[in-house]
This record gives sequence, structure tokens and C-alpha cells, in this order.
Amino acid sequence: MPFLENFTDQTPLQMFGNLIDILLVWFVIYKLITVIKGTKAVQLLKGIFFIIIARLVTQALNLETLGWIMQQVLEWGFLAIIIIFQPELRRALEQLGRGKLFSSSTLNEESERNRLIEAMSKSVSYMAKRRIGALVSIERETGLSEYIETGIPMNSDITSELMINLFIPNTPLHDGAVIVQKNRIAAAACYLPLSESPFISKELGTRHRAALGISEVTDAITIVVSEETGAISLTANGDLHRNLSLEDFEVKLRRIWFGAEQQQATSSWWNWRGKKNG
Repeated sequence: MPFLENFTDQTPLQMFGNLIDILLVWFVIYKLITVIKGTKAVQLLKGIFFIIIARLVTQALNLETLGWIMQQVLEWGFLAIIIIFQPELRRALEQLGRGKLFSSSTLNEESERNRLIEAMSKSVSYMAKRRIGALVSIERETGLSEYIETGIPMNSDITSELMINLFIPNTPLHDGAVIVQKNRIAAAACYLPLSESPFISKELGTRHRAALGISEVTDAITIVVSEETGAISLTANGDLHRNLSLEDFEVKLRRIWFGAEQQQATSSWWNWRGKKNG
């Protein structure tokens, strides 16, 4: 085959250059995808793929009229893309001129993490001071779909104002847990399994038992604000961290939610008894 002959005739330096070329192309494509991720350009790409597939189908089935229409759409569609997405293209060129095009995804990710931590911290601080009971479970690797289905679907952005309003007493959604999935509020008023461990302190109420219960069967992070004392607690991997200050809460939440290292599960009942008094 000519392709194989050309490939075998290359020197090691030429083969290495071709490999670098391919890797760089994939790197650029990956970075461009991360730049448009979460924007309306993603929906545009889906539409383009649909049109390309439709064009191939019409060509295979010899549908001349529909094929001609699809061909016209492809030929003139790029001009429409430039007009429709002029703001996005301008922003990308500005980032390229500042040398920030390929670093923007990392900066956006860090900015989003800071926003989520700030929203959680602000809402927890507000509710703790006013002794508003709260229960928030954050999905990690283990899915929480079966618990999301027990509540009211929301699919909302995480903001401190919304989190606070969800737990205001005597409102329709205040009873139950809020579940966060993929950095969004998936559902409210959800039911979580209660822990049946005999080693749990009798001082703990239903919210703490639910937080421990979900941590026994999943790797979710669960935040608890006590309605009686306003104390802030956090559970993860079967561990209960009670009576946290706001600063400690932020540190632990950031480390467990976004930290690189996975916390190892320990003997849960020793932690419950050892942290019984804070």
C-alpha cells in the first residue's frame, strides 16, 4: 500500500515530527473544546454534526434535492457562523492576543470552584447564625440519581440566595435534602437514608443521621446546619466533622470536594465517638 510504503520510508526524525504534529493538533482541538464548553457554541457544533450526517445520508441514498439543500447549508453556513458568533470569536482572538487562550480553561475552572465554595460558605454562615436547619449533599463519583428522584427537580445554578431560600422554615421545599450534581442544584426536598449505626451519639438529630447514612453508602459530601444550635457539620467517607468554624468548614469542603487526594475511609464509629464533643 502506498501509505505504508511512505510511512516505512520515513526517517526516525520524520516519524517523530509527524507524531508531534498529531499531538499538537489534538491538543489545540482539546483546548478549543474546553474554551467553548458551557457556551451556546456547543449547541452549534451539535447542529453542524447533524447537518454533516444528513448530507452523508442523502448522498448515500441519492436524494438529490435534499442533498443539494444540505450542501448549500454547509457552504453558506460558515458565513452565518461568523455573523452569529462574532462576540465569541472576538473574545477568543482577544485572549489569543493576550496569550490567555490556552490558559483560560484552567482559570475558568478555578474561578468556578471559588464561586461554589463562596456560595456554600455564605449560605451556611447565614443559616448557622439564624439557626436555620439545612441538609445539602454533593454528588462525587457515586451517583445520587435514586435519591434525586425522591425530591423536586430543579436543575438550577448554585447561589447563596437560592440555597438560603430553599431552607427557610415553612416553605414548600425546606423539609429534606438539597442534592448538588455536577455543580448544579439537581433537586430539593430529597429523602436520604438514615444511618442505623448504634455508635452514633444520641445528641444527633435526623439531619445528622441522614448525612451519615448517605456517607455510608456513597462517597457524597453532606453539609449539615443544626436547627437547634446552628452548629456546622460535614460528613464524607463515613466521617462526621462536627461543630466546625466557618474557616474550618471552607478548608475541609474545598479539600474534600476539589482536593487531588482522596480521603481514606477510616473506622467510622471511632470518629463518631471521638468527635462527639466537637
